[in-house]
Amino acid sequence: MKQFRFLSFLLLTALFFIFTSCNNGGGSEANADTSAKSTVDSTPSPPPPVSTIVTTPQSMMIATHKVADFDKWLASYEAHDSLRLVNGIHSYVIGRGLTDANMVMVAVKCDDMAKAKAFAKDASLKKAMQKGGVVGTPSFSFVTAEWQDTAMLDSKIRSRSTFEVKDWEAWKTNFLANKQQRLDNGITDRVLSHDVDNNKKVSLVTAVLDTAKAFAYYKSDAIKKAREAGGVIGEPKRFLFTIVKRY
Repeated sequence: MKQFRFLSFLLLTALFFIFTSCNNGGGSEANADTSAKSTVDSTPSPPPPVSTIVTTPQSMMIATHKVADFDKWLASYEAHDSLRLVNGIHSYVIGRGLTDANMVMVAVKCDDMAKAKAFAKDASLKKAMQKGGVVGTPSFSFVTAEWQDTAMLDSKIRSRSTFEVKDWEAWKTNFLANKQQRLDNGITDRVLSHDVDNNKKVSLVTAVLDTAKAFAYYKSDAIKKAREAGGVIGEPKRFLFTIVKRY
């Protein structure tokens, strides 16, 4: 009987040891798996790509005029920055005509469109322009930019077209749908805007990536068909310029 009890004790001890060893082994594997998972989960994922498309409406004023001497005019323009700032106007882009470098386009952002319109008629602005060597009467446009692509490009050549459409939303939808056609012809979209008081008056800025393709496209039947499909009225007025300064 004593021998039987002793053997039973040894058997129970062996089973306890085996059971404990198995549990410890399983725990080690589980800990290893958890540790590996924690290492994987803690690896930071790459940040999502930042969109360069801006659809928040932006009030802008665009002035075009000729100057006697560009460098002299630019120095005078920048010297009067405080005059613009006090009227809620912020410099944005300056461009020079592609065929006539003394033809200047100035695009500014406006905090208050009513103040911007009043500023355009202010005697102080007229005096500053005369001092800077502006020739003739400047042209002002007041627009709301509803779509912009702010991606930086190697090409600095831009085209600004102004025209009327039957319906702004219909034109914009059709225009954006034809993006690939313009890309195939060396053109990419930059700014879609309309007159602040009449959204049927459109101002479109595109970037020219390939001059040979783009200039041929401007004369093609394809662009005429695209305009007709979008409800463009008449022939757009085009101003080709190079960007010389961004603010």
